Amino acid sequence: MSTSRGPRIEFAVGAFLLLAMASLLVLAIASTNGRFGLSRDSYELTARFTNLGQLRPNAAVKIGGVSIGRVSGITLDPVKFDSIVTMDIDSRYNEIPVDTSAGILTGGLLGESYVGMQPGGDMEVLKPGEELVYTQPAVDLMQMVGKYMFSGGGDDAATGAAATPDTTTSPPPPETTP
Repeated sequence: MSTSRGPRIEFAVGAFLLLAMASLLVLAIASTNGRFGLSRDSYELTARFTNLGQLRPNAAVKIGGVSIGRVSGITLDPVKFDSIVTMDIDSRYNEIPVDTSAGILTGGLLGESYVGMQPGGDMEVLKPGEELVYTQPAVDLMQMVGKYMFSGGGDDAATGAAATPDTTTSPPPPETTP
């Protein structure tokens, strides 16, 4: 009996290992977006931002929701202290107008950040290595919520309006006649 079980167990273990290796391969392909370090034809553009929010390298660069490239690097300008974002744009999209604007957007309420580009109407196109001039920094959602929540008092809270006596009185009790 033990001789007939041996090949079955070996087959099950082998099938399990093949399934595990296939799962790892799928995970590797998904995490690299199918690129495996083999870059397609692309060109670089840069943009300066005062606030990056949660933008990270390898984030998507999109126009109208369509991914046209990836963020390849983020550095800090040591003079102006602006963040410089370097983007690898797919060479199929080589006619981006010079007056295109870029902003750091978030996919959903808590989604990942990406660079969203809004094409302009200029006939001249950006050349490889050029910088986008019109940029919009990331919106810090937590800072906005904090400002909204704590600005409800307005000027009254600062002048001490809460210390003024209450002038409202209750009406006198009704008189009863015997």
